[in-house]
Amino acid sequence: MELIGHLQLGFAAAAGAQNLLACFTGALLGTLIGVLPGLGPVATIALLLPLTYGLPPLTALIMLAGIYYGAQYGGSTTSILLNLPGEASSVVTCRDGHPLAKQGRAGTALAVAALGSFFAGCVGTLFLAACAPLLMRFALDFGPAEYCSLMLFGLSGAVAIASRSLLKSLAMVVLGLLLGLIGTDANSGVARYTFGLRELDDGVGTTVLAVGVFGFAELLHGLEHACRRTPAMRPCGRLWPDRADTRRAVPAVLRGTALGTLLGLLPGAGALLPAFASYALEKACARDPARFGQGAIEGVAGPESANNAAAQTAFIPMLTLGIPSNAIMALMIGALTLHDIQPGPQVIVHDPVLFWGLVASMWIGNAMLLVLNLPLIGLWVRLLATPYRLLYPAILLFCCLGLYALANRTGDLYLAALFGLLGYLLQKSGCETVPLLLGFVLGPLFEEHLRRALLLARGDASVFLQRPLSLALLLAALALILGA
Repeated sequence: MELIGHLQLGFAAAAGAQNLLACFTGALLGTLIGVLPGLGPVATIALLLPLTYGLPPLTALIMLAGIYYGAQYGGSTTSILLNLPGEASSVVTCRDGHPLAKQGRAGTALAVAALGSFFAGCVGTLFLAACAPLLMRFALDFGPAEYCSLMLFGLSGAVAIASRSLLKSLAMVVLGLLLGLIGTDANSGVARYTFGLRELDDGVGTTVLAVGVFGFAELLHGLEHACRRTPAMRPCGRLWPDRADTRRAVPAVLRGTALGTLLGLLPGAGALLPAFASYALEKACARDPARFGQGAIEGVAGPESANNAAAQTAFIPMLTLGIPSNAIMALMIGALTLHDIQPGPQVIVHDPVLFWGLVASMWIGNAMLLVLNLPLIGLWVRLLATPYRLLYPAILLFCCLGLYALANRTGDLYLAALFGLLGYLLQKSGCETVPLLLGFVLGPLFEEHLRRALLLARGDASVFLQRPLSLALLLAALALILGA
């Protein structure tokens, strides 16, 4: 009954005209950001953060939160249609979403992604409302050893999702780890693998690598075969999944929602790790794993549900402990401090309208996103008939604009072009680039927590086996490798 009273308070606050407008604006902006490659929610929220100073705290948070979880919705669109992830967490959606589009089932893939995202977002918000204190105790049990084992589990998942050579997939993870080491070492302050280039002192951006190995590489691959095909893919008239697709997608949505809800609590996991972990789980549960990478609907339903559930529960450590679970949550803390609000347990007690209003707005925002995305599916599918000579220059333009807008550096464009050539050569060699990106993202986190765990244990590596949660994650990682 107490929860119902809190939710009534939250909906009364979120249903105000100004807050509804902010929720719609954030959801719409997030969808557009997710669709446009290169321009992610981190850069957008950072740009809009000063503008929220003149807004009430709840209104500002509602709009910024809408941008975050709205980008998870929109990121699947270009992943499915063009094999070009609008968001890093949508990279894994490319593996089966794009083959579905090539088979003339783009409408079904987009509908499953939207419906799965809506369900997962609603469930994630319910967990945020009902189980925040309980789930935070689970998150607090994670120390450096557990985080290191978790990152190793994620890297093992990258190997496990490979549909081709296991050795090539492992090589891609190692290459991603090496690329992630580029930049200034946080502990010693020494520049590593920069070859004397000052532009690399801050490392390689995730967006730069993702747009290069997926966006630019796909452009090169398409131009190579442009003479043999004029439309991008076959148009698709069917929107709703049939009975067979529903039977496969529903369990995947449920598993992805549960996994994303838990992993969204953990600092550093973001929405990328839940998506990859969900894909690995679906492949492990499938009767015929060979279908994955060829157009399995579970490969879209599971990861899209996982990343949207994680986007909701990522607010739990930020609001209840003041601990950001990713870069976007750090910006949310910045938005709170702009309004003289200290995030932490006292937010729920001293400002319940802010906490419960934000929770209620997430349900409203997810409903808005569903209404926004489902009618637009027909519009997105019509893009499939656009000739390559018109489609590819537009994609290239948006990629370059998005990359330049991140840091106003032309060097990022050159790096992306280099990674595009690398991605093209890897595709020609039969290597998958998805494990490379996951290795790149998780590698620095793995190194950081490995160093911290060994420092606290005074060099005793057995600490990873002595802690039960860490041992369980290591055994799960071993099971993924052996089952691959």
